[in-house]
Amino acid sequence: MLDVDQRTPPLLVHEGEGFRLESFPLGTRVVYPPETLPGLRDVDAAIASALDHPHNSEPLRALLRPGMRLTIAFDDLSLPLPPMRPPDIRGRVIEQVLTLAAEAGVDDVVLIAANALHRRMTGPEIRRIVGERVYRSFWPDALYNHDAEDPGNLLHIGLTDMGEDVEINRRAAESDLLVYVNINLVAMDGGHKSVPVGLASYNSLRHHHNSATMVHSRSFMDPEHSALHSSATRMGRLLARHVKIFTIETTLNNQTFPASMPFLVKREWEWSLRDQAMAYAMSRGLPLLPSPARRKIFRDLVADYGVTGVHAGETEAAHQRTLAAVHRQQLVEVNGQSDVLVLGLPYLCPYNVNSVMNPILATCLGLGYLFNMYRGRPLVRQGGALILYHPVPWEFSQVHHPSYVDFFEEVLAESTDPATIEAKFEKQYATDPWYIHLYRTSHAYHGVHPFYMWYWGAHALDHLDEVVWVGGDRRACARMGFRSATTLHDALEMVSGAVGTSPSITYLHSPPHAISDVR
Repeated sequence: MLDVDQRTPPLLVHEGEGFRLESFPLGTRVVYPPETLPGLRDVDAAIASALDHPHNSEPLRALLRPGMRLTIAFDDLSLPLPPMRPPDIRGRVIEQVLTLAAEAGVDDVVLIAANALHRRMTGPEIRRIVGERVYRSFWPDALYNHDAEDPGNLLHIGLTDMGEDVEINRRAAESDLLVYVNINLVAMDGGHKSVPVGLASYNSLRHHHNSATMVHSRSFMDPEHSALHSSATRMGRLLARHVKIFTIETTLNNQTFPASMPFLVKREWEWSLRDQAMAYAMSRGLPLLPSPARRKIFRDLVADYGVTGVHAGETEAAHQRTLAAVHRQQLVEVNGQSDVLVLGLPYLCPYNVNSVMNPILATCLGLGYLFNMYRGRPLVRQGGALILYHPVPWEFSQVHHPSYVDFFEEVLAESTDPATIEAKFEKQYATDPWYIHLYRTSHAYHGVHPFYMWYWGAHALDHLDEVVWVGGDRRACARMGFRSATTLHDALEMVSGAVGTSPSITYLHSPPHAISDVR
């Protein structure tokens, strides 16, 4: 039996559309995100300076001329999480780019949301990103979602030296200048992962969004050791020989939640009496609300992010500065690994904005994203255990995630091994006419998307011996090959065969984001 009579004071743990105050066994190591950095005092001036003094590039105004074809691409609604309080930094950047273009006499301008195989955004969702003035001026003819299944609007650029197809949006590829505007929320984002991924087709994406690449990406937050990023870099360098690309990257601080919920971004011992009362009331009150009411509370949350940096120019030169800015905000030095890693999963991931967190997305968030929030080595040792807090409801959006339903009920019923799934089922889902129709005409993620989400967890599945969900729906967890526990004590009992009865435990206190630099 585990000796867990001695426990820490309660810590806040996210668990989907709610959170709980949990007491951990004494000796649990808690990794907190760094204090939030101050935002730039004059964001518009920082944007202007970045455009006028780019890295390894001429100033943007020098690249603009009358009669040219200018395309501006930008990250879709998968970033940032939660959405930032308007005005969105992408819209502010785009407005300055358009002003310079107008002054230079450029009148052939198109804006494209780089959604790759993500769902098409609605008009209001795009308007929130680009702002009212840009939206009114360009939507829908010259401001639209990328369509990765429109053969007439794709251009095959060539093959990398590793035989990878590089195929992107034709308008972007045939432009005299392609400007890409991003938000680098975490170290995984940006760089060559922007254009070759966000504007790509399945034919191109399949080279790095596969089980073999994912299992050898250690980690996604450490691009130098990520096979995914290595592939994207090869593609990006090939693209740069055919298309003039001017990258504009932005970084945010850790002010992830609104000022109305200050306890969510504080360490527990820093809570005021008001914070303590609010945390207690919400942890008890939220479970009593019906799911639609709970979901609305969280969907309406906007973050009071501060912009910490704007860097522009040649992609790799700008991204080097961007990564440094991300690390200044998120990097935490940690000594050694633990037997058990505990993660609380929030209500939101990049693929359920304004939608439902289904079991596959919960797995992607936990095993794909939060497990990989490290540089160097994972927080948990090889053969260790991962304990996740989330209800894992057997619930799907038929509008946004239709292929997920079939993947969950048919594919995972036969196998949960990423390589087996890829070999046996991926092509069928990727080329299914109905899924392609829904992707192109509705607001559905591409038919192959649930496969990619499952592959995101391949490295964690290869690294860990045990995965247990606290509070998870037992049927949903079992379908994915996992176990469910009612309490943390029960979960520790369940993993004791792999980690012993007195395991070392690390709790990654997230969000806000922290990248553990594990030595």
